[in-house]
Amino acid sequence: MSLLGRLRDKLRRQHEPALSVDDPALVVVVEAFDIAEADSAALARSPRWRADEPAVLRHHLRIPAEQVERARELLTPDGWVLVTGDISHISRVQKLDALHCAQERSRMASLAQRLGGEALGWDALQKADGPAR
Repeated sequence: MSLLGRLRDKLRRQHEPALSVDDPALVVVVEAFDIAEADSAALARSPRWRADEPAVLRHHLRIPAEQVERARELLTPDGWVLVTGDISHISRVQKLDALHCAQERSRMASLAQRLGGEALGWDALQKADGPAR
């Protein structure tokens, strides 16, 4: 791509609306629920994941009901959104790569253990069609 084309794409991305964790256009592009699989392998096997675009990283945890507010207190300052149910979903918009996925998976496993819960895995969501070109 030419320099002018890259500049035009950069300017277009700057004017796109920010991604949010509850965007209805999001679809799952990567799933990682096997503890033995490296996060880099999960990303590599996904043909739908677009490394150059922001994504919603969503962790799936079981957290005891009496610990939900404590989890929220710990997660909110770092931009995580906690949605509770039988399985809690902890989500945040970020650029997705293997290093950050591994760091966050470790963090969520530690959090779940401290709160008497269980980390089940993670998935990542991106807009279905990607950005307009």
